[in-house]
Amino acid sequence: MTVQIIGQEVEPRLTWDGLTAALEAGHRRPRAEIRDMVLYRGGDTLLNRAAWIDGLGQLVKVATVFPGNGGHGLPSVNGAVTLYDDQTGVLTALVDFHLVTKWKTAGDSLLSAKRLARKDSRRILLVGAGTVARSMISAYSSLFAQAEFTVWSRNRATAQAMGHSVADDLETAVRAADIICTATMSREPLVMGAWLQPGQHLDLIGAYTPAMREVDDEAMARARVFVDSRATTIGHIGEVIEPIKSGAISEADVIADFYDDPTSYVRRSADDITIAKNGGGAHLDLMTADYISRVANAG
Repeated sequence: MTVQIIGQEVEPRLTWDGLTAALEAGHRRPRAEIRDMVLYRGGDTLLNRAAWIDGLGQLVKVATVFPGNGGHGLPSVNGAVTLYDDQTGVLTALVDFHLVTKWKTAGDSLLSAKRLARKDSRRILLVGAGTVARSMISAYSSLFAQAEFTVWSRNRATAQAMGHSVADDLETAVRAADIICTATMSREPLVMGAWLQPGQHLDLIGAYTPAMREVDDEAMARARVFVDSRATTIGHIGEVIEPIKSGAISEADVIADFYDDPTSYVRRSADDITIAKNGGGAHLDLMTADYISRVANAG
């Protein structure tokens, strides 16, 4: 069997609507079996993720996270993605790591926003000005045609480079936003619950280890909390671990994940504050890589 090599050339044919539909279809299949292995060396990380969805296939994704790479003009996150045939286990495709990561990460949070954010949302605050934040501009714009973006970053120059309005004061920017998207590597809360306003939606993306979080306990306690997958967030990410540990919320306060009935993963009223925690598990990489592969094969 010929192994397909899929690179950035397929990206112009990908659509955010097509991806979110693929994610929804993937969650109607049998629940994924997933395993992660993480190794650390100081601030550097090696993450090996595997997923198997019966009827869809298998994926192994290896990621390296080296926060200091920016100083060398290199991406901080690198890696490789391999796809395998569901019935034979034969390697079928090597898919560009950055392409899968970009579309999986942004598509995950876009699906949450599609279900939870107010339909009239327009003012979108990006907390962080890296690769993920840039991807979210494209993703959100596909859903909110009138979106106006504001960017806050600890480094004002990187925020300015995004080409949108720059916020100097984070609290003021949070209070004014309809959607707040956090995409940092912060180990301490940046967005405070006391700043949140009725009707806001928050997509929390950046924190991915037990030591990381981007919002405080009060934010989690005030919001209706959703996750993409309980299996990859509860007990795994500081965003959820710490408020449960402190008693600010309980595990039962996580209302739904994408495997639950979609009617439970919804906004109840215009005044709800909603939080969606993006855990980005390997099953989402598999669904995304499969979507990319199908688009590539469609010619």
